[in-house]
Amino acid sequence: MSSPKSNARQVALQALYQWQVTDHDLLTLSRQFEADPETPKYHKAYFEVLVGGVMDNLQELDAAITEFTTRDFEKIDPIEKAVLRLGTFELLFKPEVPYRVIINESINLAKSFGSEKSHAYVNSILDKLAQKNRAAEIKAKTKK
Repeated sequence: MSSPKSNARQVALQALYQWQVTDHDLLTLSRQFEADPETPKYHKAYFEVLVGGVMDNLQELDAAITEFTTRDFEKIDPIEKAVLRLGTFELLFKPEVPYRVIINESINLAKSFGSEKSHAYVNSILDKLAQKNRAAEIKAKTKK
């Protein structure tokens, strides 16, 4: 059984995917997931932080991802793009969440919703982003 925060990431991924495809606003997406009986129990406040954070910081997130991808950004699979945006948001704006948790959660989302090799691609990009943006945290973990 997943934690409410893990479920918030899952629902946020689904919402971001829909947002990329439909351009619905956060309120519309939130209501849709709240009304769906299939939606797992999730941390609603964290869901809103994640989705709102990605929407509000989209240019910065996409620029950070683009720095480490070899693919044309527009050609990245929509699920991979949503997972990367979500993971990048947490890496850049949620320093209280350990980078390993962010990467592991993102890999799990990519395995569950992406294509066969999505998780490896997501892992490589987020690992590089963590090296750049969480260097002090990584160094502290290595010394233990």
